[in-house]
Amino acid sequence: MRRFIFLTVLFLMLLPGFSAAQESDDGLSEEVIADEQTIEDSPKAEKTTPDTVTSASYVMVRPKDEMTFIQKLGMTVAIIVVQALLIWLIWHLFKRLNINLETSGKDKIKPLTIRKFKIFSTLQIIEIIEVFLRILKYVITAVQLILTIPIIFSFFHATRDLASTLFGYILDPIKDIALNAVRYIPNLFKIVIIVLITRYVLRGLKFFSGQIARGRLVIPGFYPDWAEPTLKILQVLLWAFTVAVIYPYLPGSDSKAFQGVSVFIGVIFSLGSSTAIGNLVAGFVITYMRPFKIGDRVQIKEITGFVVEKNLMVVRLKTHKNEYVTFPNLMILGSNIINYNTSSDEDEEGLIIFAEITFGYSTPWQTIHDILINAALATDHVQKTPKPFVLQTKMDDFYACYQINCYTKDVSKVPLIYTLLYENIQNGFREAGLDMTAAHFRVISKG
Repeated sequence: MRRFIFLTVLFLMLLPGFSAAQESDDGLSEEVIADEQTIEDSPKAEKTTPDTVTSASYVMVRPKDEMTFIQKLGMTVAIIVVQALLIWLIWHLFKRLNINLETSGKDKIKPLTIRKFKIFSTLQIIEIIEVFLRILKYVITAVQLILTIPIIFSFFHATRDLASTLFGYILDPIKDIALNAVRYIPNLFKIVIIVLITRYVLRGLKFFSGQIARGRLVIPGFYPDWAEPTLKILQVLLWAFTVAVIYPYLPGSDSKAFQGVSVFIGVIFSLGSSTAIGNLVAGFVITYMRPFKIGDRVQIKEITGFVVEKNLMVVRLKTHKNEYVTFPNLMILGSNIINYNTSSDEDEEGLIIFAEITFGYSTPWQTIHDILINAALATDHVQKTPKPFVLQTKMDDFYACYQINCYTKDVSKVPLIYTLLYENIQNGFREAGLDMTAAHFRVISKG
């Protein structure tokens, strides 16, 4: 820091000396010429030596209200000293701020979280603030130097034009920005009005969507679970229409550079998001097909689980083993979907679960039917009405295949129901003194 201030002060102090020397040479030659011209024109002029002419003319030509070189140099040194002191104070202030931030920032600054999701920790926020303070310190120092150098240059005739040029570099952009900002105010009001209208329209749509989702507003043929995705679609379309309306009012929208950037972004988006757009369209189709909803137990590509998330891009299932499986909407759209909740929700009888056993022909089928039905009725979460029933699905050479079918509405407990059903079937045959082991025979003939 000290080395930076010393070099800055040294640079600024050398500039007026060089400028003053150049100014004195130029001023002296101009004064000599002017004085010689005056002497030659005067009829009573006496011949004098060049030294005498130079000294006399210097005294005669210099304006009375112009500062002397010593005064200019003093003003220059004073400005340099004041600016160096200000720079030192500013850097010292920022140093104290950094120290206080490191010591007490951990206790006063809390992590930035949104809905229990931590975006920035306390240390990360402190680092961001430190970077911002460092940038602000350098910006303030640069502004001080930019303002100081033209002021010093303006004291001397040789660098006065350079001072005007430097001030022009600073003031002209600021003036252009200010004038353009004033001219842009009417367009800004138009944009604000359009955005406000869009926001109020979206609030109205959100209100009606909530009423439909809660069942308070019924539209024939429109299901409540369509309310939220339809609202999202309308939001996207409405904001796209809003952007198209306010586009002509944006600053620089009519420039070729702005239009070229817009076309480039559109091309990149269209080339790189073909799969994403396909999933998005598939998400719309799945939404209005209504093959399942959140909480349903479904089977997709041999994966059985509960739907825990459904959006316009992917669907996530949670299996009975607490595994989360993600399916892109394009894959779901081309796959077979089995929804186990459909029957239990829309049908009073509920979901049918079944189990198959094989038994020899020596045991009457009536006995096997009674054992299987009693085992199903003794199973928890199985409906007593409709009553379980048995189907004989196959007759092989040495045994027949029996299938017990029973109803349940507790779809979330299907694995547990199967376990209890298997246990009751084994207990029923054991209590009846029947062995469930079925013999398999195979004849091998050799030529």
